[in-house]
Amino acid sequence: MDWLTIKEFIKDSVKFILIVFILIFLMVYVVSVTQVVGDSMDPTLKNQDVLILNKAKYRFSEVKRGDIIAFTYEDTKYLIKRVIGLPGDHISIIDNKVYINGRYYVEDYLKDVDTPDFDLQDLGYNTVPDGMYFVLGDNRDNSLDSRKIGLVEEDDIIGEIAIRFWPITNFRLF
Repeated sequence: MDWLTIKEFIKDSVKFILIVFILIFLMVYVVSVTQVVGDSMDPTLKNQDVLILNKAKYRFSEVKRGDIIAFTYEDTKYLIKRVIGLPGDHISIIDNKVYINGRYYVEDYLKDVDTPDFDLQDLGYNTVPDGMYFVLGDNRDNSLDSRKIGLVEEDDIIGEIAIRFWPITNFRLF
């Protein structure tokens, strides 16, 4: 091997290592690929949909009502739900309709839902405390959400769903 070949090998190796480190950084801090398990977000997300999760968004902006987020649950898994209640909100569900601070909240993304009546006071709160969020699945009668597991802490939020890329026929930016 001559010096030029060794130099090219070192240069290519450094590029490869740099690309690997960049990809690892992106997967740990910026994006993640995940798959929907279950029907709790139907019709918006279907069982087995493959998604890209934006893990960096909430480092630079606040959680908004309507965001679809992934958050840790029971240390070993995470759930995907829609943010309904923000800090300071009072949430109630009456006759299948969500009310936020006494005002009806229109949810155009839902099909017919059958949601039992609920009040945030059922969880022991008058309003959603600072640093916490009330989340619901879009498939209300088949969802493990804040009505059952309680409020989601801000520190447990992994990120926001950014893209559904599989199946390719249902590609969508969120």
